[in-house]
Amino acid sequence: MKNSLHVIVGTGPLGIAVMEELLADGKRCVMINRSGEGEVGVDVQLIAADATDHESILEACEGAEVIYNCTNAPYTKWPDMLPPIVDGIMYAAQETGARLVHADNLYMYGMTYQRLTEDLPYESTEPKGKTRATIATKLMDKHHKGHIQVAIGRGSNVFGPRVIDSTVGRGVFEAALKDQPAQVLGDATLLHTYTYIKDFAKGLVMLGERDSALGHVWHIPSAPTISTKEFITKVYRQLGKEPQYRVAPTLGIQFLSLFNASMRETKRILYMFEQPLIVDHTKYDKAFGAEPTNHELAIQETIAWYKEYLTKK
Repeated sequence: MKNSLHVIVGTGPLGIAVMEELLADGKRCVMINRSGEGEVGVDVQLIAADATDHESILEACEGAEVIYNCTNAPYTKWPDMLPPIVDGIMYAAQETGARLVHADNLYMYGMTYQRLTEDLPYESTEPKGKTRATIATKLMDKHHKGHIQVAIGRGSNVFGPRVIDSTVGRGVFEAALKDQPAQVLGDATLLHTYTYIKDFAKGLVMLGERDSALGHVWHIPSAPTISTKEFITKVYRQLGKEPQYRVAPTLGIQFLSLFNASMRETKRILYMFEQPLIVDHTKYDKAFGAEPTNHELAIQETIAWYKEYLTKK
């Protein structure tokens, strides 16, 4: 599939990471976002298209062998914005006959489980999780009806180059570089899986290459699960600094949620950080093999990116 066209919808951190993975493997790819503006590879075409406009996204995806959905929306607007975006991308996949690889997270499972496997029911009761569940269910339903060919790849809280708005983004790496305490949600001593964005991208590309991936949900491999406290310690130790972190007070979040939409959404997912969250990727490992980047190297590469990023701010 080296000479086939791979289309990446979304030019955020994950979309860029998927692009880099494809280019490293000698594949031909184009990227799509609404504005047609952004920093992408020198040899990569960036196309302006609106995924909610079916004709626009279809024209941009013409000739695609694989379409990677790496889109996102403002955190508080997932229920309103994500369904029409995914509907448009599904339409493009159906009309072009391209495989669709859908990048997803873990919100749909809800707060019942501490160890997550792909066969768990979707039991989220909050709007963002229910939105993700509805989208995933629709994708698989369309696959099994023969309308599209789709694989879903799920990652946990991501970190890595270009990842800023994440629970282990700016609040950890930028804070560490500035000799400030890392910002933490919930109980930092609990086990919590974190996914390196380059591993997420590599896993998604694998799903786009394998016939056996289609029609399934896959947890993309992450390095062995450690506690948030241990993760933060590794970051600060690499910088030769004493680890320090500050836990956002639950009562403060609850109070601010009365007036602030972002805090209201944060309040709804605090459960993810108030109990262990361990993502099991055994299914993927058995099917394709798992070689996730170890935490030390992933953190080293992330620190290097943040250093360059902060010099440009």
